[in-house]
Amino acid sequence: MEKLTFEFFGGAPVNATRAPALVGVVGSGNLEVLIEPAELGGACAVEILTAARGFGATWKAVLDDFFTRHKLADVRIAINDVGATPAVVALRLDQAVEDFLGGGA
Repeated sequence: MEKLTFEFFGGAPVNATRAPALVGVVGSGNLEVLIEPAELGGACAVEILTAARGFGATWKAVLDDFFTRHKLADVRIAINDVGATPAVVALRLDQAVEDFLGGGA
């Protein structure tokens, strides 16, 4: 397993009382995404545990695209991955933020 961490800044803080959102299933070729509020001084922190080693640049590109579309702050995102494609990662991230923000993403 490889552990990757990223931080993004410049987003809008979310309500700290929001319930966490969990989407996806950890299984062959898939992943799960957990989004939860966290006091991070205006940052959005992302931690990824992945079975696919050596794809840090690909993860960064997918997350850059996600953060461009969803400017979040004071949010922690945890991803558990077993080899999902970038398209599946983007889909799960979008699903998680939509659930987290109550369909208002």
